[in-house]
Amino acid sequence: MQPKMLEVKGLTKHFNISNKLFGKPVLLHAVDDVNLAIHQGQTIGIVGESGSGKSTLARLILKLIQATSGSVFYGGRDILPLPERDSRFIRRELQMIFQDPYASLDPRIKVGEAIVEPLKVHGLLSGRKERKERARQMLETVGLQAAAYDNYPHEFSGGQRQRVNIARALVMNPKLLICDEAVSALDVSVQAQILNLFYQLKEDLHLTYLFISHDLSVVKFVSDTIVVMYLGEVVEMAPTERLFGNTLHPYARALISIIPDPDPTAAKQRILLDGEIPNAFDIPKGCRFYSRCPVARDACRDTHPKLTPVEPGHLVRCLFAGEV
Repeated sequence: MQPKMLEVKGLTKHFNISNKLFGKPVLLHAVDDVNLAIHQGQTIGIVGESGSGKSTLARLILKLIQATSGSVFYGGRDILPLPERDSRFIRRELQMIFQDPYASLDPRIKVGEAIVEPLKVHGLLSGRKERKERARQMLETVGLQAAAYDNYPHEFSGGQRQRVNIARALVMNPKLLICDEAVSALDVSVQAQILNLFYQLKEDLHLTYLFISHDLSVVKFVSDTIVVMYLGEVVEMAPTERLFGNTLHPYARALISIIPDPDPTAAKQRILLDGEIPNAFDIPKGCRFYSRCPVARDACRDTHPKLTPVEPGHLVRCLFAGEV
C-alpha cells in the first residue's frame, strides 16, 4: 500500500439557511462525519444521487467552502485551519475539474491563455515563452494539437473543451485531481474517450484521483475503491471488486442493479426505490434510508446505524448488513 496522500476525518458541513417565512434559521445537513483516506496513486470513486453531498465534500477538501467541523490532512498537517496566504500550495497540488465544460472556460479568452493563467497566478516558470511552451505541451498531452493554443472555446466540441480543462489542471503538475462529474455532460462515446484519457494520464503522470459521479458504471471503470454516499453520509465503502461482489447496503444494491448489462439476454432484476430522498432540513432520527429501503425493519426507524467494518477495507452503515 502506498503512503497516504490525503486523509479526511469527521468532515461535516451544515449550511445555516435563513428562513424568512418563520423568521428563524434552519440547518441543511450537506455532509455529516465523513472519514476516508486517499493513498498515493489510488483512485477513490464517490457515488450517490443528487443531494447526497458528493460535490460539497469535494469543495470542503479544497477549502472552497468552510467546513462546520472535521479535518483534512494533507502532507501530514490539517489544511483547514490554514489562512489563505499559507494555502497557496493547495491550489497548486490539488486541482479540480468541474462538470460543465462550456461554463468552465471564458469565451473571450483563447484556450492557451486560459491554460497559462494558473502559471501566472502562482509565479511558475520564468517567462511568457516558457509558459506558452508548457501550455502547448499540455494540449498535446490531453490529445489536442499544440496549435489549438490560439483558438477560442467556441471552436471546440464539448469533449475537446473538457480536454482543455484537464490541460489547465495538469499545467500546475498537481498530485491529486478531483473530478466532479467530469464526464456527465458529455455524450456516451465521448465519455469513454475522456475516461480512457484519465486512465492513461494516471499511468503516465502518476496521478491520484478523487472521482465523483452519480453513475456507478463510470465509477466502477476508473476506481480502486468506491464510496457510496446517501443524504450526506457514507453508507458503504469498499474496494471496487469487493463492493460489486459482496454488496451489503440496500442503497448500494439498488444503484448496482440499474447498471445496464452488456449481455442483452442476461436476466437482471432491478431494484426500484420508491419515494424521494428525505428533506436535508429535517434529518430522520434513525436510518436515513429507512423511508425508501425495500428491506427496512422497525428498528431502522429509530436507531441511527454507525459505519462499521465487516471485513478489512469494507465498511457499511446498516443495522442488518448481510442479513437481508
